[in-house]
Amino acid sequence: MAAHPAAGSLTGTLVHALLHHCGASLSGIGGVARPGIVHRIDKDTTGLMVVAKTDAAHAGLAKLFAAHDLDRVYYAVTRGATLEREGEIESRLLRSEEDRRKQKVLRDAQASAGRYAHTRYWTIERFGQLRGSAAGKAAAALMECRLETGRTHQIRAHLAHLGAPLIGDPLYGKDRGLKAAGSGEAVDAAVSAAASFPRQALHAGVLGFRHPITNEALRFSAPWPQDMAHLLAALRLL
Repeated sequence: MAAHPAAGSLTGTLVHALLHHCGASLSGIGGVARPGIVHRIDKDTTGLMVVAKTDAAHAGLAKLFAAHDLDRVYYAVTRGATLEREGEIESRLLRSEEDRRKQKVLRDAQASAGRYAHTRYWTIERFGQLRGSAAGKAAAALMECRLETGRTHQIRAHLAHLGAPLIGDPLYGKDRGLKAAGSGEAVDAAVSAAASFPRQALHAGVLGFRHPITNEALRFSAPWPQDMAHLLAALRLL
């Protein structure tokens, strides 16, 4: 579901659902096309978003996002794994000249081009052995990512740049295949689950912030969507 109406997604968006559910009780700061929309997640990424019902809440939430004064945790299932089990990447992201849908990573975070982007990442689990590689290189991994900035496609571009694109990512994955060593039913099931995964394997699992009006500390979590739970179950058998 797209967040708001745009070219290619004129109906059936989150905004349409919100208007049906809330009626006129939405912030008007985003304008007629984006009532209540404070931030977005990529279409086909599952998980949490926060929506503002009043202008005061919208203004307060917007300040939190601008200052990165909130807790956003994403979970990604990657093809391959990052070299380091945990780390961070700082770069600038620039729209690709070859494919305008994609963001290109410029490792010089101080460059003048593009927009500064900062992601911290941790490896939660590694799965299997990468076929044809030295021992210890995983075929797939479950990663936790925390955003210090909120740029378009930030996690997808950063992890792909680190050699661990998201399973199912149509833009940043060169192919959909899982290169797992070994043979048998478990390997076949994992390879099939990865190849058939219909979207980027990314889930906005945690969102925490202080309420912009009451200052109450709030923290929300979203359970695994069914497709990612199935994918992880298959990978854990490697």
